[in-house]
Amino acid sequence: MRSLVRDTSFDFMSHYKVAVMISGFLIVASVLAIGFRGLSLGVDFTGGYTIEVGYEEAPDLNVIRTALAVADLPDSQVQTFGASTEVLIRMAPKEGFTGASVSTEVLRVLGEASESEVTMRRVEFVGPQVGEELREKGGLAVLAALFGIVAYIWFRFEKKFSVGSVLALVHDVVITVGFFALFQVEFDLTILAAILAVIGYSLNDTIVVFDRIRENFISMRSGTPAEVMNQSVNQTLSRTVITSMTTLLVLISLFVFGGQIIHGFALALIIGVVVGTYSSIFVASIAVLRLGISKEDLMPVEKEGAELDSTP
Repeated sequence: MRSLVRDTSFDFMSHYKVAVMISGFLIVASVLAIGFRGLSLGVDFTGGYTIEVGYEEAPDLNVIRTALAVADLPDSQVQTFGASTEVLIRMAPKEGFTGASVSTEVLRVLGEASESEVTMRRVEFVGPQVGEELREKGGLAVLAALFGIVAYIWFRFEKKFSVGSVLALVHDVVITVGFFALFQVEFDLTILAAILAVIGYSLNDTIVVFDRIRENFISMRSGTPAEVMNQSVNQTLSRTVITSMTTLLVLISLFVFGGQIIHGFALALIIGVVVGTYSSIFVASIAVLRLGISKEDLMPVEKEGAELDSTP
């Protein structure tokens, strides 16, 4: 690992214009997607029914969707749950239906559309008011996490580092959420949990880079701020790449082999890790550089009368 650190000497800071263009394009596209397309909120946030049924043999999901649409249940989302014989159905609330009547109707429709025996596993109902409350509390959870992180960074680092960290976090969250809005991937509580995990991952990566930048600014006697920051990023590059790659290997395995129910969670983390790695190298560091960081900013402030206090 040390040899890899010594061999890298990329001039990251000289490419700040390209980084600004890439980040600006992604953020604008994400904001437009969120504003015009909106998020495809799941039952957790909109309210509705979650029904799990079991088959003796793996069913054709398209046949199930068609049968539910013909039975006047057109807003149903159908996917496998764990095994190929387990099917999860999500549908919006319907007037005049209760949990018992909906489960009975769904079981009847699926039984008529399949030669295999269909059994009911579970039925859950989330009311519209509960879904709205979850949506509000989820948004407050993200804001509270960001506020706590801002306070932590503000006290731990110099203010210019704090601004860079916050910009990187907002950058990562907006792009990740924008991806889900652009491609209309269902956004539920598991995705919200993944967003919070992305915030923590991105912050940890940024703090590692900032710690090295702060150490080098104090220890290096010569060199411009851009040279000091380039050396710092190169020194932490090996750690950043290795951590990101091992994390991505796990997440890709979850996405491929974890089943449909965990696809969204794994996808959000994959996007967040990629974007977070990029932002810790470019967005956070370049933001601090453009704010005019210098060695004087990191020197401890001497108190008035300190020399008199030290005299015997």
